[in-house]
Amino acid sequence: MDKQQLSKDILKLVGGEENIDQVTHCMTRLRFNLNDNKKADKATLKNTPGVMGVMENGGQFQVIIGNDVPVVYNALVGNMSKSPDAKPAASSETSKKKNPLSAVFDFISGVFTPILPAITGAGMLKGIVALLLTFGWIDATSSTYIILSAIGDGAFYFLPIILGISTARKLGSNMYIGAAIGASVMHPTITALLAPGENVSFIGLPVVAATYASSVIPILIAIWLASYVEKAIDKVTHASLKLIVVPTVTLLIIVPVMMIAVGPLGVIIGNGLTDGINWLFNNAGLFAGLLVGGTFSLLIITGMHYALVPIMIGSIATLGFDYLIPLMMVANFAQAGSALGVSLKSKNKQIKSMSASTGVTALMGITEPAMYGVNMRFKKPFVAALIGAGISGAFISFFQTKAYVMGGLAGLSGIPMIIGPTFVYALIGIIIAVVVSAVLTYILGFEDVPEAVPAAAAAPSAVPVTPVAADVNSSASAVTAVEETKVLDQDVFSPITGEVKPLSEVPDPAFSEEIMGKGFAIQPSEGRVVSPINGTVFSLSKSGHAIGLVSDNGAEMLIHIGIDTVKLKGQFFSPKVQAGAKVAVGDVLMEFDREEIEKAGYTTITPVIITNMHQYNTIESAGRTTIKEQELLFTAKA
Repeated sequence: MDKQQLSKDILKLVGGEENIDQVTHCMTRLRFNLNDNKKADKATLKNTPGVMGVMENGGQFQVIIGNDVPVVYNALVGNMSKSPDAKPAASSETSKKKNPLSAVFDFISGVFTPILPAITGAGMLKGIVALLLTFGWIDATSSTYIILSAIGDGAFYFLPIILGISTARKLGSNMYIGAAIGASVMHPTITALLAPGENVSFIGLPVVAATYASSVIPILIAIWLASYVEKAIDKVTHASLKLIVVPTVTLLIIVPVMMIAVGPLGVIIGNGLTDGINWLFNNAGLFAGLLVGGTFSLLIITGMHYALVPIMIGSIATLGFDYLIPLMMVANFAQAGSALGVSLKSKNKQIKSMSASTGVTALMGITEPAMYGVNMRFKKPFVAALIGAGISGAFISFFQTKAYVMGGLAGLSGIPMIIGPTFVYALIGIIIAVVVSAVLTYILGFEDVPEAVPAAAAAPSAVPVTPVAADVNSSASAVTAVEETKVLDQDVFSPITGEVKPLSEVPDPAFSEEIMGKGFAIQPSEGRVVSPINGTVFSLSKSGHAIGLVSDNGAEMLIHIGIDTVKLKGQFFSPKVQAGAKVAVGDVLMEFDREEIEKAGYTTITPVIITNMHQYNTIESAGRTTIKEQELLFTAKA
């Protein structure tokens, strides 16, 4: 691929040099601060050969390139007449240009993504308990039922405490003050005091009765206010008194304010959103389902679906059901149907295999590989999926199909969410979504990719990996040539001690949607990275947050310490190797200050991925949930 031409194409498609306020790069992507994101041709960029994906995050327009990003960056800069990095990435000027709507979605996704495992686990358990009760396999009066119900309800009942922690972390304030604020309004004494609806006051100010259990909006607003109060008090307090004064004054101000003003307002907003959704589906069910079901995949692409999470949770908490979750499910099943339709229609064996496998994955609720890798790639199948989801959405909404718990992925694994009086309609809706999308894909067709014809005189010679620059100031980095024809199975040992997570839990679509490659993530418990393979360090980011490796067996790897930690510009990172260094399993690559990085407001979850997955068939997990350095993490099967 001609990187010079690719850089020219990208420069043109982001709106030209005059639309670029600043551009930098990390290990995998070009990060643009554009004067106007609307001027960028996002759709064409996504389909440009050499571009793995496009996303907008925190006001940045990001073009995902992969390991070749430094080469493309240097070519891009060479085609510009002005310096693209005259201003720092975090300048106030850039911050002022940040789209408020994007900031809201980024805030909501940043708050809810970390707590989804707790909600998912609890919601799945609630669904299983409902299933056991429906079939008479458990007695509603038994202690077993009561205990299981408490486990399922716990995360939802004490949601203000969980959200207090997550919101404070997202805003860069003290997580435990956030938890204390949530715990204060959940205290049994406060709950009992407000329950009867009697006149209650605090220093003469009226306290309005409000139920905080399972609530979302009040705690989000309260912690947002608390972040400003905490920082303001911290600025005017002497260092020797901060530990005592800052949390005390913050709690003393925010908790009463929450009970007097924020709580009731938040409850009104939350109930208003819930009532509005219910009114829409009760009065315009068929058309509401057609509209929401048909556009849900578009919401997922833009990240706007995160804005619906508080509404879903609030609806289940206050009404015991939700209309939006079934629509999200049929949208996902429609994407699966279109991918399976591509598999049936295509004459290309590789396309048939890929679309079939991604279609099955989408049936389980993980739609990104099918949506980005197949349906959007061929365009018409994506349109077919939107139509199929719209028709299915109209059907299930006409029959007021509901979800009764929140938990699990919106696929086959999420079936317990829809078990209830409208279960049959939900199943019919799922079948409609899959079948209509698959049939429409087959009928509409698409521009198939012809089978590659191997050259008759192809010699078994080595194909070297493209050299990648180590950072923005490097013109080249030492890379050991890797023979693609000799790639073998690759055991990948853990580079970090910590907790093993699926990539889906990484709060960055480039990793969670496996755009960059496949593997696992680790939530570190220690601040050290060792080599997971025997091979060569082929790239080391200037900021130290990312390390590229190529193994002796031909596996190209990326270890990305934290998300958006490139913004720290090397602070808290201490590299122990240089690009070009030969390493063995267990050799120390990097040390980092985990606590300080997290205090600065960044997650340290670390994706460990294979980036040349086109040379491998699958990833096999070692099955560990916690892991130590040099223990087997996964195997890439060639």
